[in-house]
Amino acid sequence: MNIGEIARRAGVSRSTVSYALSGKRAVSETTRRRILQVVDEAGYRPNASARALAEGRTRTIGLVIPPAGRRLTPVQLGLVAGIVAAADRQELDVLLSPSGGEHDRSFERMVSGRRVDGVILTEIRLRDARAVRLRRSNIPFVSIGHTADADAGCWVDLDYERLIAGCVHYLADLGHRAIALVNRPQEFLDSGYGPACRGLAGFSAATAARSLDATAVCCADETMAGESCVGDLLAARPEITGIVTLNEVALPGMERALRRLGQAVPERFSVTGVVGRHWAEEFHPPLTAADVPISEMADRAVELLAERIAAPAAPDRHVLLTPPISLRASTAPPP
Repeated sequence: MNIGEIARRAGVSRSTVSYALSGKRAVSETTRRRILQVVDEAGYRPNASARALAEGRTRTIGLVIPPAGRRLTPVQLGLVAGIVAAADRQELDVLLSPSGGEHDRSFERMVSGRRVDGVILTEIRLRDARAVRLRRSNIPFVSIGHTADADAGCWVDLDYERLIAGCVHYLADLGHRAIALVNRPQEFLDSGYGPACRGLAGFSAATAARSLDATAVCCADETMAGESCVGDLLAARPEITGIVTLNEVALPGMERALRRLGQAVPERFSVTGVVGRHWAEEFHPPLTAADVPISEMADRAVELLAERIAAPAAPDRHVLLTPPISLRASTAPPP
């Protein structure tokens, strides 16, 4: 079934069928209904390649992810799945492109080859050369996370600074006086990775405001690293009674270390942070945390990009999410 056969059955010209399906020109309501009835009866679906050529679009968006050699965290995998699902609802395909090191060639091919109508950029640094490259290319893009210049570009992000500060204030309200931040890996902090830097800023500001005894450490995204990190932390600072974290991958190791050290949660020790809901619910006992709204972030990013593609000159839009702290069972007043 093709557009010519639809035209023949409806008794109209091919161009009239095209106008009725695309909406580019007005067609009488009677004619439009007759065409749509034939389309429904025939089960016709426009050829994607032909439609893209006619529209001057690829009907594909690019999704820039971390290097292929680096294991994606569950939150990152969730974002990928959520973006693919949201794009599919808008009849868009997704082209994955790793970036970082030698993988930047893939990103450059996607940009310079005009293989996509727009790009979703993830894992944003405070100073991010990829965002600069996309601005210069005039390809519409949306980032999950934002650079130091919060006014530049369209983006969706979590307010890590406010959320981590909220966790600190919650522990302080419970009576904790000595707490620690278990952050993402040191290289993330050194490279200006947004969540790590803003989380540290929120922790530092909140602990200073509440006059708390504060310690901030970095931890690799690994279970064993979480166990050794907490073991070393409490050996050096036994007065600590609470931890705030945004390193969800290290959580199982942190839990293991606390159990081994006899620091029952929450009777003797409290843990909270900003993590994916899956990790919060898998912690024993379930973690009091601001749950990362993965599906909402993915949906909003695709929505913003679709708007950007349709109207490239429209003003930049920013979506800053602040999910509430879900009170579960991992926090209590200190002993």
